[in-house]
Amino acid sequence: MNTDDVDNDAALVPRLRVIEEQPLDQRANAYAQVHDELKARLEGGDTSPSDG
Repeated sequence: MNTDDVDNDAALVPRLRVIEEQPLDQRANAYAQVHDELKARLEGGDTSPSDG
């Protein structure tokens, strides 16, 4: 885990708090964006170096 990951992780909780304060339609869009970002991070970590 590098410092960017730590910074992103530390920023997640405040970001979720801000999302919770938004109206429902905006909240849904914001959660979808968070989901997409987390999915991209997780799927990006699935690649492994080739054995070549």
